[in-house]
Amino acid sequence: MSDSGPYQQQPPRPAGETAGSNPKGDARTGDVPPEHRMDRLDIDRPNRKAGRSTSAAESSMTSNGAADSSTAFARSERAAATIAELDSAVVVLGGRVVLRRVSAEVTDGEVVAVLGANGSGKSTLVRALIGLVPLRDGEARLFGSPLPRFKEWRRIGYVPQRTTAAAGVPATVREVVTSGRLAYTGVLGRLGKSDRAAIDEALATVGLTDRTGDSVARLSGGQQQRVLIGRALATRPDLLILDEPMAGVDLANQRALADTLAGLHADGTTILLVLHELGPLAPLIDRAVVLRDGRVVHDGAPPPAVGHHADPAHDHLHPHAPAEEPGWLR
Repeated sequence: MSDSGPYQQQPPRPAGETAGSNPKGDARTGDVPPEHRMDRLDIDRPNRKAGRSTSAAESSMTSNGAADSSTAFARSERAAATIAELDSAVVVLGGRVVLRRVSAEVTDGEVVAVLGANGSGKSTLVRALIGLVPLRDGEARLFGSPLPRFKEWRRIGYVPQRTTAAAGVPATVREVVTSGRLAYTGVLGRLGKSDRAAIDEALATVGLTDRTGDSVARLSGGQQQRVLIGRALATRPDLLILDEPMAGVDLANQRALADTLAGLHADGTTILLVLHELGPLAPLIDRAVVLRDGRVVHDGAPPPAVGHHADPAHDHLHPHAPAEEPGWLR
C-alpha cells in the first residue's frame, strides 16, 4: 500500500501509549471492536494535554516546584486568552469510544486546524466542544465558562459538515444568510438597521452580494458553502467553527474560501477548522491538532503535506476511505 498522503511526519506517541498497544475493556468479546474499547484505568486516569509540547512558561518552575511570578503571570494571561477548550474529554457513541481523554484548546486570534483520518474523531471533537454530543467524562469550556453554563451563543458561528444551504427548501441567498440573525431577532422578530448591516456585511465578506436574490438550490457546492459561512457570519461571531469546509469544493472555490477566511482572521475572528488536508488554507493555519484513534498525537506546527497533496493545484474532490490514509494517520 502506498504511504503517500497528506502528511507523513511521524508524531510522538502520547504518554503511556506503546507501539502495538491495544486497550482492553470489560465488555464482552464482539460487543465493541478491541481498538475502540477503553478500560477503567484509561477512563479514570486523565492524560491532560496529551500530545502538547510543554511551553517554557509551563516548565519554568522554582526549585520547590512552585511557579515564579513571571510564570504565574504568563499562565493567567494565557488562560484569559483561551476561548474554547476540551479538558480530558471522553466521548462514547453507540458503545464506541470516539474521543479518549482529549485535551485541546483554541486561543483568541488563532486559526487552528483539526486533522486526522476518517473516523479519528475530528468532527466529534468540535461537536463535543459546542455541546452537540455529550461528554462521558472531562469538561468543555467556552469563553471561560463551563459548557452547561455558557449562554452567549451569538459569539459562535458554526458551519456543520456535509450539509447544503438549500436543504430542500426554496430560499434565496439573502434569506439563508438572514436566518443567521435569529439569535438576535427571534423567529418572529423584525430586522433592524444593525441586522441589515450585519447581513450585508456577511454577504460582502463571502463575495455573494451580486447573488442575493438567486435561489440557493441553483448555486454550486462551493457557492452554497459560502452561503452557509455567510449565515454563520451574520451573527458577527468571535469564534467561527467550520467542519470540512473544503470537502466536495472545487479548487477555485477552495481558494475563494481561503481568501474569505484570511480576511476574517485579519479582522480578529478566531477560526477552528476540521480538515482532511490543508490545501489552500495552509498559509493561514497557526496550529494543527492531529487525532488518531480518538487521541491527540500532535499539537503544534502543521505537519507538511507530501506527494500529490503538496501540489498547489491538487483538487481535493475525491472521497477518502481508511485504506487511503498514510500509516501514521490510520
